[in-house]
Amino acid sequence: MSHPQRVLVAVADAEDFVVRVMGAYGVPAADAAVVAQCLLRADLRGVTTHGLMRLPVYTDRLRRRLVSARPDLVVTRTTAATARVDGGNALGFVVAHRAMSEAIALAGEAGIGMVGARHSNHFGMAASYVLQATEAGLAAMVFTNASPAMPPWGGREPMLGTSPLAFGVPRPGGRSIVLDMSPSVASRGKIRQAARRGEQIPPGWALDSGGAPTTDPAVALRGVVLPIGGPKGSGLSLFMDIFGGVLTGAAFAGEVGDQYKDLDRAQDVGHLFLALRPDLFVTARELASRVETLAGRIGGGPLAAGFDEILLPGEGEERAEARHRAEGIDYTQGDIELLRAEAERAGVKPLAFR
Repeated sequence: MSHPQRVLVAVADAEDFVVRVMGAYGVPAADAAVVAQCLLRADLRGVTTHGLMRLPVYTDRLRRRLVSARPDLVVTRTTAATARVDGGNALGFVVAHRAMSEAIALAGEAGIGMVGARHSNHFGMAASYVLQATEAGLAAMVFTNASPAMPPWGGREPMLGTSPLAFGVPRPGGRSIVLDMSPSVASRGKIRQAARRGEQIPPGWALDSGGAPTTDPAVALRGVVLPIGGPKGSGLSLFMDIFGGVLTGAAFAGEVGDQYKDLDRAQDVGHLFLALRPDLFVTARELASRVETLAGRIGGGPLAAGFDEILLPGEGEERAEARHRAEGIDYTQGDIELLRAEAERAGVKPLAFR
């Protein structure tokens, strides 16, 4: 099997490219930098479904004025430990970063901070905001809802999203244990990536519009994705809709706009962010020791057949990030051509690569 030609891109060059493209559509430099950092963090960690290749969908919605480049984003504290954010239909990255920043500030004052956001858009990789908190020394949880892609268990009409949930806790030495997962067997981002690359998807990922299994990604995108563990994944997605949408005042129950299909209205995605000081119940020193004891016992356990190590959640992504920061991020020549076209539309210099 032939493999597509790959090129390397320096992280700084990729971030600069995103900032220039976003700036062409009126996004302020500080907000554009947030978008760039979130997109590139996904690629650095190997989560390519939520990285730079997503840029065209965000710029398309900016061009259509379905997303506000310069939003009236409002933060209102509701108690000593909670706040709500009205995103003003901003880019989801901007809303989420601001909301987690507020949760971190609240945690610094009250020990715990919880922030609900509404009138937002797709925010990319949920782990970006967990890492925002863990790198500030805090434990964190992130929930969001999403456009309908999955039926509730027992149904056939898409009503629930492939809404990610993410958790994180800091470790000594600047590392983190991070879980970022979708309640579906596979995210629609992976299915879109397969369609773009002309690849088939594995059986068990999706059904066609008639409810039959399919391995064709284009057909799958017109149908529904399947939940992990049957009713368990469906139940998780339901609670992402409750925490992300119902509690925050955002759209819910199938009303969240699809950024790819709904080209005449805002998405109104909802998110919920929680940050807490990890020394609320034990000292910081004791906590660090306990986390490392846990990591050692998990990673040092006996191996199952076919495995040569046990990784903690996020550990593989952490290694990928270290490698990509040192060597550059690899993209296919097809990816580069797509981004070249994006640069032409925005009227900026194309992405530099080697």
